[in-house]
Amino acid sequence: MHELSLCRSLIELLQEQAEQHRFTRVKQLWLEVGPLAAVVPEAMQFAFEAASRGSLAEGARLHLVELPGEAHCQACGFETSISQWYQACPRCGEYQLKVLSGDELQIRELEVE
Repeated sequence: MHELSLCRSLIELLQEQAEQHRFTRVKQLWLEVGPLAAVVPEAMQFAFEAASRGSLAEGARLHLVELPGEAHCQACGFETSISQWYQACPRCGEYQLKVLSGDELQIRELEVE
C-alpha cells in the first residue's frame, strides 16, 4: 500500500511547513489527486489517519479533490481525457499520448492554527 508511504512523506512536508510558517496544527487539508497518481481514495484516507497519529495533523480532515486526466496525441493532434497510463488514442489508435494533466498529487489548501 503505497498510500501509507505517501502520507508519511506528506506529514514530513507539513512539519517542515509548520516550522517555516509557524503553525502548530493542521485542521483540514485539501489534496489534488489525478487519476494517474494511482491513489485509492479509501486507502489514502485510512493511511492519512494512521500516519498522522501523534503529529501536528492528528485529527485533521483530509479532502481529496479529484482532477481530470488529459492527454495530447502526438500522432494525430487529438486531445482526450485519460484515466490510466498507456492508453491508445481514441481517434487514431496510436499509443503516443503525451500526458497534459492527471498525474498530480499536491497540496491545494491547508487550514491551520
